[in-house]
Amino acid sequence: MQLFSCPFCGPRDETEFHFGAEAGNVRPEPAASTSAEAWADYLHFETNPKGPSREIWVHTTCGEFFLMERDTVTHEVKGSQSLRRGEA
Repeated sequence: MQLFSCPFCGPRDETEFHFGAEAGNVRPEPAASTSAEAWADYLHFETNPKGPSREIWVHTTCGEFFLMERDTVTHEVKGSQSLRRGEA
């Protein structure tokens, strides 16, 4: 098991968290004329980088979303911070 640190609740077991999205990877929605294949790619494929990554996670216990910096290869968590305005 791995410990993730919620900025609101402190260190918790990884099973209490769900991945939300890659941070900073804002993708514009495709046009209405997009093919079904292109739409499926848009919905289901992310860049999934190896190495240092900034990600949005949610802690299911408190329901808060936050930014986590971690290495996707070593699984080392570098830190986490609130996404609330004025706290990030």
